[in-house]
Amino acid sequence: MSLPSGLSFAQAPPITVPFRFFLSAPLFALLAALLALWFGPSLMDSRWQPSVLALTHLMTLGFLSMAMVGAMLQMLPVIAGSPVAHPVGVARAVHLLLVPGVLFLAGGFLLGSSWPMRVAMVLLGGGLLVFAIAVGISLARAASDNPTVVGMRFALAALGVTAALGLILASNFSWEWWLVGWVQVTNLHLTWGLLGWVGLLVIGVSYQVVPMFQLTPAYPKSLTRWLTWTLFALLLLCSVPWLLPEAGVPEQLAVAVGLAAMAVLAAFAVVTLRLQSQRRRKQSDVTLLFWRFGMACLLLVLMLGIAGQTMRDTGNVPGENLMAALLFIAGFAVSVVNGMLYKIVPFLIWFHLQSLLMGVAKVPNMRQIMPEPGMRRQMWLHFLAVPLLGLSALWPLLIYPAALLFGASMVLLEFNLLSAFRVYRKHAKLAPEINPKTT
Repeated sequence: MSLPSGLSFAQAPPITVPFRFFLSAPLFALLAALLALWFGPSLMDSRWQPSVLALTHLMTLGFLSMAMVGAMLQMLPVIAGSPVAHPVGVARAVHLLLVPGVLFLAGGFLLGSSWPMRVAMVLLGGGLLVFAIAVGISLARAASDNPTVVGMRFALAALGVTAALGLILASNFSWEWWLVGWVQVTNLHLTWGLLGWVGLLVIGVSYQVVPMFQLTPAYPKSLTRWLTWTLFALLLLCSVPWLLPEAGVPEQLAVAVGLAAMAVLAAFAVVTLRLQSQRRRKQSDVTLLFWRFGMACLLLVLMLGIAGQTMRDTGNVPGENLMAALLFIAGFAVSVVNGMLYKIVPFLIWFHLQSLLMGVAKVPNMRQIMPEPGMRRQMWLHFLAVPLLGLSALWPLLIYPAALLFGASMVLLEFNLLSAFRVYRKHAKLAPEINPKTT
């Protein structure tokens, strides 16, 4: 295995920088699955229930953001050529603030108590601020014409908007209900979090990892030049009716902007699937299957969204909005992140062991670091869980088998990640002198 061009050992942060986030992420998803088992079909009664809010944030802040923060701290120095200053200290601070922050936030929702929410505001606000400053400085120094860097910049801006709206909503919950139009602000917070932070980062990172790890042709420059900034601009336009209601934006214009944003995401999904069909290695691997499944779920969510926007007068199907949210989070976002972890993690271990053991001992290949059978078992559990999660919005009793399967898949994901990290620890001991960067 050769080192891909543009990557440098000297630029890579210590392996513990991303791994502390990667190893934490599945545990939050497992907590969400246990929460779903505990509350059962009652979760489908309303999106505003404390249990639903707690579960949603365990998945989005706990699983998705934890993995995405780790990925950004790793990718910026290696791919963008712009190291984060003091990566170990930044990673420790962000991790130590985010982990209890997510738990306090979920606890505040479940207990209906203001003090855990206030603690969560301090912890999450502090952790995200440290991350935003450190990564923002790094992105400001990076090459501006790199589409992955551009996507990361827009994603970081979207995270800032999401966090600001989240803190406003948390303050509304923690003190008196002072916020007028809190339902609209909640919808805006959800839109910026899912389409902005998650969507823009997945798109930006895909420009690099899909061709590199899945051996596909590069994304067309005609797409990468306009897609991320167009989606960001549409999110800004979507925000106008909610942030400036006095502007009197016609409902038809708001619907058109929403449909345009869905069209942009659909273009990304279709192009990704087309590129994957042109890959040089025809044999499918776990990462490819996770991505294809995620793109299929994204297209299904967009179809539901388009139907909801264009058929408003006919009335919505019961549970349609909740089904779309479940399919977007668990079907699209978790699948894509899960697939990326199965390439990034073994690659990073191989990458760092090459640095430690070059000329000293043989480095295991990526299939030895993370064997295919274990990944496939976890993948099939996930593929069984997601359709059941979506259908539980219509038939709530399905939440029980869905949560069991999803929780089991997260246990296996954690086991696979820990097993890979043990391979690193075992082989790192063979190095004559451990590089301080790896500890």
